[in-house]
Amino acid sequence: MDAGGAGGRPVAVLGLGIMGSRIARRLLDAGLPVTVWNRDPTKLREAAALGAVVAPSPSDAAATCDVVLMMLADGPASEEVLWGPDGIAGTLVPGTVVVDMASIPAPAARSHAERLAAQGVAYLDAPVSGGARGAEDGTLTIMAGGDAAAFAAVHEVLAPLGRWSRIGPSGAGQVAKTANQLIVGVTIGAVAEALLLAEAAGADPAAVREALLGGFADSRILREHGERMLAGEFAPGARVATQLKDLHTVAALAEEAGVSLPLAERVTELFTALHDEIGSDLDHSALILELRRRSGESA
Repeated sequence: MDAGGAGGRPVAVLGLGIMGSRIARRLLDAGLPVTVWNRDPTKLREAAALGAVVAPSPSDAAATCDVVLMMLADGPASEEVLWGPDGIAGTLVPGTVVVDMASIPAPAARSHAERLAAQGVAYLDAPVSGGARGAEDGTLTIMAGGDAAAFAAVHEVLAPLGRWSRIGPSGAGQVAKTANQLIVGVTIGAVAEALLLAEAAGADPAAVREALLGGFADSRILREHGERMLAGEFAPGARVATQLKDLHTVAALAEEAGVSLPLAERVTELFTALHDEIGSDLDHSALILELRRRSGESA
């Protein structure tokens, strides 16, 4: 694959959930030929109506494409799609670039890269941040690990999706995303606690949030998720189950690196309770419901 970019080359998108469906739409809008696959075929209809080719299996989708984007649920899902009975590894030809945009453990990403390199296929771990809105607007932050030449080869495919950077060798993108999810989880907890405290102490939490915007405590989470918390609107952009999965990845990486992360441990406990007691499919900003439950308020 030449390093001049992958513009106009066929792209496979495997996984059309909240993020993958929006990524496929961005690529189609950019004029790229897109082939799609999803485990639940009902999610293929919108992409097909927009001009995507629908494939019956992941290997069929990948067989005719130079670039394969995977946006799957977790590490085991990526493992299955790559190496399972109908995995794509057996159909990939030398020069193909696999871009794994799911959040998976860094050791798994390094293993995928090593195994695919043996057959002349490049693998980039390229998880994203920005949620459903970022995927829809093309403003995702893409954190990539892997070979620099392979990264250069897919710039034109990544361009419609947002801002990208190569962090380092294989696995480095996943390390960056793990750090991102640690910050997101802890900050959601901090914003939820702050709004709950403001209300309990007799202040208008909406007015407190408004006053904090633009100050040192400002953040995208205060702006977007703080608004969700105040409105009680928790339709999923990023699910509680996904946030909890990522926090478990944080814990595993911390153990591997030999560091103690007490804030991460505490917020993982809170998300576990939210997941088990209130709902795993809510948006992760719903952590305020667990805090209210613990404070004796109605969720």
